[in-house]
Amino acid sequence: MNWNFHVLRGLARLTFAQQLILLALVPATAATLAAIAVLTRQHLDNLTELMRANAQTVALQVATAAQTPLVRMDRRMLQRTAQSGTYQPHVQQVQIWSEDGEIVANSETVDRARGDGLQVVVPIISDDGRHNGKVMVEMSLGAVQDARRSVWLNVVLVLAISLVGVGLAGWWAARRISEPIRALGKAVDRLGAGEAASVSIEGTSEIRHLQHGFNQAARALAESHRLLQSRISEATAELARKNQQLEVASQAKTRLLAAASHDLRQPLHALTLFSDGLANGETDPLRLQRIGHIRECVDSLDRLFSELLNLSQLDAGVLQPQWADFPLDRLFDEISRNFRPVAEQQGLRLVARKTELWVRCDYVMLSRILNNLVSNSLRHTLEGGVLIGARRRGKGVRIDVVDTGVGIALQHQARVFEEFYQVETTSRQAPRGARGMGLGLATVQRLAELLNTRVDLTSKPHKGTCVRVLVRSAPAALPVPAAAPAAGGAEDEASLENLRILVIDDERTILEGLSVVLTNWGAEVLAAQTRAEALALADAWEQPPDVVVSDLLLQGGDNGLDVIAALERHPRGIGAGTARLLVTGETKPDRLREVASAGIAVLYKPVSPRVLRQAIQAQRAAALSNADA
Repeated sequence: MNWNFHVLRGLARLTFAQQLILLALVPATAATLAAIAVLTRQHLDNLTELMRANAQTVALQVATAAQTPLVRMDRRMLQRTAQSGTYQPHVQQVQIWSEDGEIVANSETVDRARGDGLQVVVPIISDDGRHNGKVMVEMSLGAVQDARRSVWLNVVLVLAISLVGVGLAGWWAARRISEPIRALGKAVDRLGAGEAASVSIEGTSEIRHLQHGFNQAARALAESHRLLQSRISEATAELARKNQQLEVASQAKTRLLAAASHDLRQPLHALTLFSDGLANGETDPLRLQRIGHIRECVDSLDRLFSELLNLSQLDAGVLQPQWADFPLDRLFDEISRNFRPVAEQQGLRLVARKTELWVRCDYVMLSRILNNLVSNSLRHTLEGGVLIGARRRGKGVRIDVVDTGVGIALQHQARVFEEFYQVETTSRQAPRGARGMGLGLATVQRLAELLNTRVDLTSKPHKGTCVRVLVRSAPAALPVPAAAPAAGGAEDEASLENLRILVIDDERTILEGLSVVLTNWGAEVLAAQTRAEALALADAWEQPPDVVVSDLLLQGGDNGLDVIAALERHPRGIGAGTARLLVTGETKPDRLREVASAGIAVLYKPVSPRVLRQAIQAQRAAALSNADA
C-alpha cells in the first residue's frame, strides 16, 4: 500500500506530456519484452533439442562400432572407437561402459575448452538382443550459450529501436495534445497575476472548445477586474479621506486635551497651595471643615488628572521598567497606609495579607498597578471590603485584588481595559466618590504590557470582582527594615528653616501660593515669573539658592529647563549644590519625553504640599551628596 502511494505520488509530479509518453512506452515495452521472451525461449529450446539429437546420433554410431570390441573386451579398440566419437563437432567426452558399469574406454577433447554439457546415454545391444553395455556422449552447450548471447544482443537492439520509435511517436502525440494545454496554463497564470490573457484557437475539437471558453471567461474576468479596481480606488480614496479626518480629529483632541489639562492644572495647583495655607494655623472647626471639603474636591480632580498623566506618559514612551528584587509585604504595607483611611471613611474593610514572597519587578509600576486596582475596587464597593493577597504559582507569584463590589457583567469584562470605557450602573449600584474617566484599568493594562505580564479579571454582578496580576518571583533576600510610617502632617516633616528657595512660575497666583506654603515651612522664598526676573535675582543675591523650583512652560515660549540652564551659566548662578525641581501640568507626549531626557526631578500638577515638601527635601539631600562627591 505504501509503495503504491509513492508510485502514484511520483506519477502525479510528471507533466501531462511525460505521462502521455510514459503511457505509450510502458505497454509497448511490456509487449515487446513478452514477444521477444517467447520467441527467444522457443529458439533456445529448439537449439537445445538439436544438440540433444546430435548427441544421440553420435552415441548410436559409437554404440554400433563398439559391439564387437566390447564382446572381445578389446580395450584398445574400444578406446579408438570412443576417440573417434570426440572428433564430431561439439562433443566433449565419450565413455563406453561394460554391462556391470565399468568404464572400459574414455575419451575427452583436449583441443577445445570444456564447459557445461548435455549428456546422452545409449545402450549397446548385441545381435541377439542382449545389453552388453552403454555409451555416454557429452555434448557441449557452448553453441547454445553463444546463441543465447547473440539473441539477447539482438533483443536489446530491437527493444531499443522499438522504444525509440514508440517514444518519438508518443512525444509527437503528447506534444500535439499537451502544447495547447500548456499554453492554456500559462494564460491562466497571467490571468491570475492580473494581466490580460488569451490563447489562439488550435488543436483538437475538444481543446479548441476549451480555448474558446477560456477566452470568453478571460474577457469577462478582465471587465470585472476593471470594475472592481475602479471601486477599490474609490473606496481607498474615501478611506484615506476618512483616515485624514480621523487623524485631524485625533490631533485636535490631543491638543485640546493637553491644553485643557495644562490650563486646568494651573489654577488647581494654586488652589492646592492656598488651601494648605488657609489650613495652616487655623483653629476654627467650621473653617477647617470647609477647607477639608475644598481638599476633597482638589483630590478628586487630582485623581482625574493623574489618570490622564499616566496615560500620557505611557503614550510618550518615557516609562521603562527598572527591575529589582523586593518583598511584596513592603508594597502591601504602603498600599494599606495609603488606602486604609479612605476605606474606613467609606465604612469598608481593607485587608492586605502578610506574605514572605519576593518578586522581581519594577516597584513603581507594580505599585501604580495595585494602587489603581485598589482605588477602583474601593470606588465600586458599597459594603464589605477589599482584600489583597499573593500566592506562588510555579515560577511566578500571583497577586489578587478581590472586592465585594457591584461586579461587572460578562459582556463588559473584555472592554473595561479599554481607554475611556465605563460600565453604566444603576442608581442602586452607583459607585462611591467622583466618577472617573475610564482610564484606571487601561493604565493597568498598559503597565502590565511594559512589565511583560498579564492581568486577568473575573467578576459576577452583585458578587464582586477579582483581578489577578502575575509577576516573576525572586529568591527571598535578607530581611529589610520596616519602612517608617508616613507622616501625618507637615509638623512631622523635617524642617525647611532658613532654606533659600527660588520659585519660577508665570502664574502670579501659583507664585503667591508657593510663597505662602514655603514661608509657613520656614523657608526664604525668591519669586520670579520670567527668565529675566530670575537672572536679575541672580545678579543681586549674595549666594545662590539651595533649591530651584520651576514651572516647565513659561511666558513667551520659554521653559523652565532653559531658565535653569541659563542660571547654571550665570557667573553668580547655581551650581552642583543647588537642587533642581520641575513642576508642570503638561501632558503632551513630546513634552514628557523632553522632561524625562533632562534628568531633572519632576512633579506633575496639582502637587499636594506634603509631596512638594518631600520632593524638596529629597532633591536637596541628593544635591548635597553630589556636591560632597
